[in-house]
Amino acid sequence: MKVVVVGTSHAGYEAIETILKDHPDVDLHLYERGSTASFLSCGIHSYLEGISTSTDQLHYATEASYKEQNVNVHMNSDVVGIDPDNKTITVKNENGTTEESYDKLIITPGAKPVELPIPGTDLDHVFYVRGRDWAEKIKARMNESKKAVVVGGGYIGIEVAEAFAKHGIETTVVDALDRVLNTYLDKEFTDVLEAHMEEKGLAVRTGEMVKEIIGENGAVAKVVTDKGEYEVDTVVMATGVKPNTKWLQGIVDLNEDGTVVVDEYMETSQKDIFAAGDATHVPFAPNGGEKLIALASNARRQGAVAAKNIVEKTLKMPAVSGTSGLSLFDYKFASTGVKDIDADSIGAEVESKFVEERVRPKFMGDNDTVLMKIHFEKDSHRIVGAQLMSTEDVTAAVNTLSLAISAGWTLEQLALQDFFFQPGFNRPWNYLNVLAQEALGETFGSDNMLF
Repeated sequence: MKVVVVGTSHAGYEAIETILKDHPDVDLHLYERGSTASFLSCGIHSYLEGISTSTDQLHYATEASYKEQNVNVHMNSDVVGIDPDNKTITVKNENGTTEESYDKLIITPGAKPVELPIPGTDLDHVFYVRGRDWAEKIKARMNESKKAVVVGGGYIGIEVAEAFAKHGIETTVVDALDRVLNTYLDKEFTDVLEAHMEEKGLAVRTGEMVKEIIGENGAVAKVVTDKGEYEVDTVVMATGVKPNTKWLQGIVDLNEDGTVVVDEYMETSQKDIFAAGDATHVPFAPNGGEKLIALASNARRQGAVAAKNIVEKTLKMPAVSGTSGLSLFDYKFASTGVKDIDADSIGAEVESKFVEERVRPKFMGDNDTVLMKIHFEKDSHRIVGAQLMSTEDVTAAVNTLSLAISAGWTLEQLALQDFFFQPGFNRPWNYLNVLAQEALGETFGSDNMLF
């Protein structure tokens, strides 16, 4: 059996490793359009901050390591077409175009940066945050830059802006939406973060639409928005990504947003062609539907599920809640499930509760608190989303809330759930207990504890 995997990032990597384990005797071929394999774009932030000293460290695997595992690796080979009837792919490389056969095909098209339709994006010192080449260009530019604008206040934009500010670059984040991290955290949290960003010297300009980038001698000189102008020498475009699936039109079924239609086993509309990663939807646990959630964790699961099903469909893709976490200067935060922005996607009335709670008893000598919010169905009290933020690293606790969503838990169950108590770690009622208790209007004595 000849198995072809297209793409070597998160989903492609996991598919390869799963196939090697489950089907060690298959004729396995891996195609990558780039010159390096399995680059972790999610690690770019660590490289920009100097935590990772080289982009060589940001790879799951390399061409050499794949070959050591007896994978037939085809680098600089762009798969530009598929013939499902004849089971062939069209591959374009420096030697021209060839047709290659397959018995089973796993495609991981990934996503590409959204390019704003504005003048000036082709100027020197305008960068996108996707892949190894762009990461190295941005890193090199940081040593020359004095003033920068990051366009986009999502996860990627915030990470780059933080790295720039820490490097001593006068940096401004510009976003057309009314808040940074608009789809990840609710306003109670982003208000705190935006004030914190300003305290750290990182300017935040939300509700501004970039209209033009003006150049001087072919290089960036100014960013013009609908509300102002910013003199800069560097611009980083972090306005999101979109599925890289235009080449698949007419080959497999696509959703309206350009993602590949897959069944619960990750198979596309064409038999023996599977798809995984940022160009597909995932089952969404809070509402039983599906959603595009471009996270490495989801891609890894999908890659494994696709690979498990190439011979026989036995493993379904599990529902997820889009659980994610990040840090920004002194704060660490995480979220799972729905937020205010998408609470109406639940087929019932949703309510929420915001709580600030001490992490440990007062006698431990610190003042660390955790900001929390939980979303739940008004009538059933079923938990459908939650967010946590603190200067203390409590982000791992969001995994418990993700499990609660997947298990269909209610506030009542979380309110009395068993969590360990030791003063160096938490209080007798864990803050997750308190969050659910507050949502129910029942604190079980927490409000009256002297410590």
